[in-house]
Amino acid sequence: MTSRETSVLLAAAIEQCASEPIRTPGSIQPQGFMLVLDAAAQRVLQVSDNVRHWLQLEPAHLLETPVADLIERGAALSARLAAWSGEEQQPFHFADVRFAQGSRRQIATAMMVHRVDGVIVAEFEPAADEAHAYGALYPMVRTFIGQLHNAQDILELCERSVVEVKRVTGFGRVKAYSFDETGNGTVLAEARDEGYPSYLGLCFPASDIPRQARELYCINRIRVIEDANYQASPLMPANNPLTGEPLDLSHAALRSVSPVHVQYMRNMQTMASMSISIVVDGRLWGLISCHHDQPHAVGFQTRTACELLGSVLSLQIETKAIHAQHERMLELRRQIVQLLSAMADSDSVRAGLLTLPETFLGFVRASGAAIIAEARCELLGDTPPQALVDALAVWLAERGGQEIFHSDNVGRDLPELPELARYCGGVLAVAISEIHSHYLIWFKPEQSHTVTWAGRAEKSLDSAGVLNPRASFDSWKQEVSGFSSPWDALEIEGVHELRTAVLGIVLRKAEELAQLAGELKKSNKELEAFSYSVSHDLRAPLRHIAGYAELLADFEGPKLSERGLRFLEHIGESARFAGTLVDNLLSFSQMGRSALRFTDVDLNALVESIRLEMQPDYEGRDLQWQVAALPRLVADAAFVHLALRNLLSNAIKYSRTREHAVIEVGAYQQDAETIIFVRDNGVGFDMAYAGKLFGVFQRLHRMEEFEGTGIGLASVRRIIERHDGRVWAEGALDQGATFYMALPRRAHSASTNSPR
Repeated sequence: MTSRETSVLLAAAIEQCASEPIRTPGSIQPQGFMLVLDAAAQRVLQVSDNVRHWLQLEPAHLLETPVADLIERGAALSARLAAWSGEEQQPFHFADVRFAQGSRRQIATAMMVHRVDGVIVAEFEPAADEAHAYGALYPMVRTFIGQLHNAQDILELCERSVVEVKRVTGFGRVKAYSFDETGNGTVLAEARDEGYPSYLGLCFPASDIPRQARELYCINRIRVIEDANYQASPLMPANNPLTGEPLDLSHAALRSVSPVHVQYMRNMQTMASMSISIVVDGRLWGLISCHHDQPHAVGFQTRTACELLGSVLSLQIETKAIHAQHERMLELRRQIVQLLSAMADSDSVRAGLLTLPETFLGFVRASGAAIIAEARCELLGDTPPQALVDALAVWLAERGGQEIFHSDNVGRDLPELPELARYCGGVLAVAISEIHSHYLIWFKPEQSHTVTWAGRAEKSLDSAGVLNPRASFDSWKQEVSGFSSPWDALEIEGVHELRTAVLGIVLRKAEELAQLAGELKKSNKELEAFSYSVSHDLRAPLRHIAGYAELLADFEGPKLSERGLRFLEHIGESARFAGTLVDNLLSFSQMGRSALRFTDVDLNALVESIRLEMQPDYEGRDLQWQVAALPRLVADAAFVHLALRNLLSNAIKYSRTREHAVIEVGAYQQDAETIIFVRDNGVGFDMAYAGKLFGVFQRLHRMEEFEGTGIGLASVRRIIERHDGRVWAEGALDQGATFYMALPRRAHSASTNSPR
């Protein structure tokens, strides 16, 4: 048989095991026997075949027999059964009985009952000394339950529990283990006799317990196998006569178990076992697993006590888990309040979060974070490169419809961004806008670690094609990589709350901006009227002053002294400068109100036309132009022309002190932007004042050295920001300067002619 054929058969056997009808095995273990009674008539409908052994009666002889005829004082028992409501799903001790027929007439037998599928399932086991159980067992359990309240944490709860269960049951090894989100179990506590191998700290793979077995552990909290080599006793007839289906034995203490499981026990050198379920919040949290190297009987009183221990332990673990969750959620909400307060006090979400970087990172116990908003990406802590973060934002936007994305293995969950796994193991991202691609993203580092398994999680087939569980439980180490520490469910819930609150802040700020926009619109109209009035009322007087100064110089110049002529010249220059200033102020105010008309702009043609236009300003100078091949872009051509003219005018002006002046114009693409730059080798500036360059009336050089009104760069910034772009500058004293304009890339289409 080829390896491929073997793999196919093995997969089929595993699938068959996972779908095995373990709730309806049709048989029981032989340490007791079973009668299935009609709930109304209380006659025997089914019987386990091993009544031959227990009662020396033929199973067929018992069928259709009223239970009152089988048991001494059966009429009274039958009356009690008729009065019993049957609400209990788990088997409980109904009575100790003696049979009127068969070999156990003088021997007390414990009768355990429960209802299912319209019948009463009665299980019979040898009776124990109830007085001894109450006098010795229950006080011990009561003391232990009182001690559980003093345990400091879940680990101590488990440690105390395994010691107590071992003392109560007499098993050779008792261990408690918990399951992770994927179903793998880790042994947290262990109590064992000498000679038993230790499994403390080892991991058991999820495949050891199939899905339907986990479900059954939640339904029936205790399960006993007294002898792994038992011979199952079938029910006769095989099906429930009332339903025509196999009888559901989910709650039966004697239920037979899967042959694969008993083989698993034998491979572990375990001849008897008992499992106590630890169920927290309706989910199988873990198990207390008891092993013995020889067959080992566990009476129903002991099982009942252990089931009680398991229930109390489950409640204690749930209480401590809930307390820890509440503490963590309170901490998360305290941090949310801090972050929201910072955002509310700032101009934007981004600015607010940047004031509390440690809180923002610690909120979800991340090592790095990114804030993507307002056309900017801010990185905090240990993060991937910005280009990868930008690519992640694009990937998130393309997915759409999901507010929160989280992964503890980006290599597995983001195959579209393979490079991302080089820089982080986990990602948690939340959208903070209903319209724009704005995100808060947190990163966690990869945490490679070693998992020590209790044997390799491998299975095989026997000669008949039946599944064999693994035969070795020796510790086996596996290196696990690519994962970060998991994102806690409470953290994800906290991020959702943060998102909701952030959207509220954004909405409030939007309403405030809308109100402010209305006020600004009104102010702009008033400013427009004022600007017109200024331009109309001041232009004429300033022209008159300049004109009369020229006339005075022409007609009365010979009569004036040299000092008087100099004063007259100053009057004319000041009047002309004031006129230029008024014109520039009017133009600057109009930039914020004029609608943008987007068209395809040829930057090369634009620069060439500006050079020709300004040629008189540099004619006769040794000025070298270095203009690269510039891209076409979608923008308002008139406004971009004005912005470039201001930058080129400054480059010409501030490089005129150079014997050989060089002006360079270029552009490049970066992410979603087209960046245009103008570089000169002129006087430059101190970078300490770079933040002032683009303000109104900001000058870094004396007017006596370089003329100008101080409005040109402010106009550039206003134009570019109207295009949703940004501006900045770099320079050094006496080493030239470079001015940058970054414009978002827009698609070239016929719709670009529409005003905005």
